[in-house]
Amino acid sequence: MKKFFLYPIFSAVVLLAGCVFSSCDKEEPVKPDDGGESSSAYVIAATSEAEGGGTAASYLLTSDVLNTGSVTTYKNGTITESGSYWVYFQDKYLFRLVYNQGSAGLSSSYILNDKGSVVARDNTYKIKRFTSYGTYKNYLITSSTGDLAEEHKDEHGYLPKGFLFSYLDVEQETFGSNEEPVFSENYLGNGEYVTLAGILESNGKIYSAPIPMGLSQYGVKAEGGKYVKYDDLVKTQDGGTASSSYKKGELQWTQYPNEAWVAVYDDEKLTTPKLMKTDKISYACGRYRSQYYQTIWAADNGDVYVFSPSYAKTMEDDRQKTTLPAGVVRIKAGANEFDKNYYYNIESQTGGNSFLRCWHITEDYFLLLMYDVPFSVGFNAVKTPATRLAVFKGETGKLTYVTGLPSPETIVGFADTPYSENGTAYVGVTTKTDDKAYPAVYSIDPKTAKASKGLVVEATQIDAVGKLAAK
Repeated sequence: MKKFFLYPIFSAVVLLAGCVFSSCDKEEPVKPDDGGESSSAYVIAATSEAEGGGTAASYLLTSDVLNTGSVTTYKNGTITESGSYWVYFQDKYLFRLVYNQGSAGLSSSYILNDKGSVVARDNTYKIKRFTSYGTYKNYLITSSTGDLAEEHKDEHGYLPKGFLFSYLDVEQETFGSNEEPVFSENYLGNGEYVTLAGILESNGKIYSAPIPMGLSQYGVKAEGGKYVKYDDLVKTQDGGTASSSYKKGELQWTQYPNEAWVAVYDDEKLTTPKLMKTDKISYACGRYRSQYYQTIWAADNGDVYVFSPSYAKTMEDDRQKTTLPAGVVRIKAGANEFDKNYYYNIESQTGGNSFLRCWHITEDYFLLLMYDVPFSVGFNAVKTPATRLAVFKGETGKLTYVTGLPSPETIVGFADTPYSENGTAYVGVTTKTDDKAYPAVYSIDPKTAKASKGLVVEATQIDAVGKLAAK
């Protein structure tokens, strides 16, 4: 699992040769952990590889500022294992989530002590394979969809699909899974099973996007095959690889690409959802391999904005391709239906380009990671880069590309999730250059869509940026 969200083709750390442990032009360093009293600090997760191609190591570094100066991994910071995702829970804890295909990953968490140092907490966790995650109250929740137990198999021996949830209580440091089965078959009434993209806490509830995945073997046979619209799409043999693998007798990918759903749950059990449907956009998630990126976010006033990159345009069969452009719809705070008067077309403002991921920044401003080319022009779901950022203003529907970042052709990747503070977004940016430049944190003013270079991190790449208060 790659920590960067920019270039999906990466499977290893990108080298910035000669810059990790050697001297480069740099600004005055920000004071590192020095044993003094500290009430809070910015915490940067970074990866460094020794000069000459040695083994990469992960570090947690601290800084008093993000808009100037530099920090280094050399004889500094807290060394950790690598993480698939770094999740800052409020300003209290930093979680290192590890994704291991087909097995449990060993995850851990960290605090900032009163001496200004980042230290590991006592417990570690074996989290199930997950395809999405989020937070709700005191829980960090991960989610995926998989086969349920043998006791639920049908007369053909096929197992139904169900949700696999992991619950990490961030305060108590306890960990568990859903004890009762939660079926994901026929979740939307069309026979298809779903997976969830995103876990958003808003208005005291959980919002998520159920993503239709097609018909499992169980779903193909259900009720005498009534849910199969296209018989020729049912697989006649096993095939595919990794997250695109399939079994004989299933119908892979949705037969309903021109609609999107949002589910609203009352609590962390994620049962008995209130379902909402719109035909203005395709399903609401960014996709890369097995990961389903959250694209539903709440503005400060509680309105939930639902973004669709129209990833279904990449399907091979025309019947499974969406005809809808990447777009945005809205659910007003506390409402039980989509806002009928709200819709904006993203592609009409970008020359046809869509996006991979998005996040809320402040007020009704959102940051989007844009693909470099349209789906219609040589797009490859694994190899097509996304080297541009854009700001979307919810109330006006205007999208503006961010200026002031390094040139797109030099950008290697961005840190996994932006950090927002006082109306400004901070993003770690790593570039490929010949002048031994280190990655840096850039601040983005959403109202002007202008970026400014700030803290330089003397490492190979920046993985995450956030803030912790001392405990």
